Amino acid sequence: MHCSFCGRSAKEVELLMPGMDGCICNDCAEQAHLLANEYLAKHTSSSTESLALDEIPKPHDIKAYLDEYVIGQDNAKRYLSVAVYNHYKRLTQTSDDIDIEKSNIIMVGPTGTGKTLIAKTIARLLKVPFTIVDATVLTEAGYVGEDIESLLTRLLQVCDYDVKQAERGIVFIDEIDKIARKGDNPSITRDVSGEGVQQGLLKLLEGSIVNVPPQGGRKHPEQKMIPVNTKNILFICGGAFEGIERKIALRLNTHMVGYGTDSKQKRIEREKLLHYVAPQDLKSFGLIPEIIGRLPILTNLEPLDRDALRRILTEPKNAIVRQYTKLLKMDGVDLEFSPETLDYIVDKAIEFKLGARGLRTIVETIMIDAMYDIPSSDTTHFVVTKEYAMQQLKKANFDILQQAIQK
Repeated sequence: MHCSFCGRSAKEVELLMPGMDGCICNDCAEQAHLLANEYLAKHTSSSTESLALDEIPKPHDIKAYLDEYVIGQDNAKRYLSVAVYNHYKRLTQTSDDIDIEKSNIIMVGPTGTGKTLIAKTIARLLKVPFTIVDATVLTEAGYVGEDIESLLTRLLQVCDYDVKQAERGIVFIDEIDKIARKGDNPSITRDVSGEGVQQGLLKLLEGSIVNVPPQGGRKHPEQKMIPVNTKNILFICGGAFEGIERKIALRLNTHMVGYGTDSKQKRIEREKLLHYVAPQDLKSFGLIPEIIGRLPILTNLEPLDRDALRRILTEPKNAIVRQYTKLLKMDGVDLEFSPETLDYIVDKAIEFKLGARGLRTIVETIMIDAMYDIPSSDTTHFVVTKEYAMQQLKKANFDILQQAIQK
């Protein structure tokens, strides 16, 4: 018996699979599989050119999908739902006298409020290439670090270097506040990871043909570049902008500190300051006016209150409690958290002021010993009580850590 494709005998290959009128070896089968995938990827790609307007997910549908995974933040979810829907409509528009411009977005919100989670969740729903990149690794051209064009390398990798698909994608730039310059005034020295990066981002956000290095990182003269037109690429930026409340309070002429007759009212107003964020606050924080003008839609994410943190523990599809329940279910153990324990975890997360990320840290600390011992025991049911949680946090010296953070 010989392979009908390469002609090798059964002794020369690992596996020879017979058919009706011939045989195929394992090597030829693998090659045929790769060729078939490559052909199908090119001819059945998920391009929105073939999508009708009624097939595009509506803003209500996009927000409903986000609601299953992200608690609260209705304002930000509405903005993103509309932006993504309009992006689809821009891609499906035919040549007309009216050219619909893209509306890039910038989201401002404290750490742990769900900026990156919203981006990751919405990526599951989309039928266009989507990637999340980090602005902290970027530097000005010619310096150690990654060049600005490497942002588009991630987008090319997502769509298997199909340039036409990449030119219709969405890029989420995280930690945009980390490239802010140190003050409101222009820097007299070279700021290679701040203002220099912002100036390099201008051509990407506005829309131009950019030469992208295929492997990312830094460019060099002998490297073959891939030209990508960013005119139809939607950019969504997110950042914590730690301390921007002071800029907002200064603009609104409100007191952040000092004596007052109604301290409770002042505290409430301070928590709502992000509602009044404006482009001039971003400029005071350190973003240059040119880049602010290319991010016309500005929205904020609200700090998570106690009720929101409590819901985050149990309600989303991938809630923290559900994740640990599933982990122990794989070992045949039913895990249960008492309501008092969940309230205690939320109280500790508020004390640490780390948002939703603090919940994961606390639950991991509480569960580490149980997850270590239970797989080797005969336990079939485990209840996490408040006393057990307090004991585990005390064992991990959480009180000392909390005092250090507060100082």
